[in-house]
Amino acid sequence: MKLQQLKYIVEVVNNNLNVSATAESLFTSQPGISKQVRMLEDELGIQIFGRSGKHLTHVTDAGQEVIDISREIMAKVESIKAVAREHNLPDQGKLNIATTHTQARYALPHVIKGFMDKYPEVSLHMHQGTPSQISDLAAKGEADFAIATESLHLYNDLVMLPCYHWNRSVIVKKDHPLALKSTISIEDIAQYPLVTYVFGFTGRSELDQAFGQAGLDPKIVFTATDADVIKTYVRLGVGVGVIASMAVNHELDSDLVKIDASHLFDYSTTKIGFRKGNFLRSYMYDFIERFAPHLTKDVVERAMMQKTNEDVERMFKDLTLPVR
Repeated sequence: MKLQQLKYIVEVVNNNLNVSATAESLFTSQPGISKQVRMLEDELGIQIFGRSGKHLTHVTDAGQEVIDISREIMAKVESIKAVAREHNLPDQGKLNIATTHTQARYALPHVIKGFMDKYPEVSLHMHQGTPSQISDLAAKGEADFAIATESLHLYNDLVMLPCYHWNRSVIVKKDHPLALKSTISIEDIAQYPLVTYVFGFTGRSELDQAFGQAGLDPKIVFTATDADVIKTYVRLGVGVGVIASMAVNHELDSDLVKIDASHLFDYSTTKIGFRKGNFLRSYMYDFIERFAPHLTKDVVERAMMQKTNEDVERMFKDLTLPVR
């Protein structure tokens, strides 16, 4: 059994069982990968992949177990390399962050600016996507950190640390009837067409839950993953916007009226996560603390020792998180 063989089967899965795409991504030949996979299967005495002719069709039950362990082994190999880089080049490297548009646009800029000023030799790469895409990137090791709010069940393979709470605001044009109200109710909002996030994004479940508890059916006429897109359609008069409060800029959005809606919806919690067992470089600890000052290196290391994310949650149950 060779590390190369374990790497090949992991990458085949990462490329949706497409051996040609795997070969291209690894700069090697398709026959070479197929041969090594067969040799590994022969050595283990099991089929890792099901086949139809020359094509891989699925991962077998036994194969899934082998692949899961192989991912852990490859992650450990990367951790060994990271240890060496930490000692040889402590302030050089790269940092990959997977997150949503709202975090990338409104929560991260000042954090990233300060980080890049301190670590000019660290290349930072931002990957925006859906919650499932974000978790997938982190699980595959293509992202060092996942920063997300919704769909935390997708992140069971990561250590997820709470960063801050946030809530929502309603945005309307200045000539909208709601613009004249100092406070609003859920019934007020329910009267109008709504423009908000796609389900599974940025605290959308709390919005749906609030309407459900009030026995109301929201008239959602347009959804998007991007708060700036939502604001564009509010300006066009498509409907009333419901977005993260942090996504409203006093100067850039001066043509809109922002109405606090934090009393209508439960708060959401943004978390930062990384793969269990990963070796974190010193600049990675620094990034986490810049994003969430209560997450010092000692706190993060203590969280890494917990067995489950439920145990991590208990660590922070008495902590009052900042609100944005």
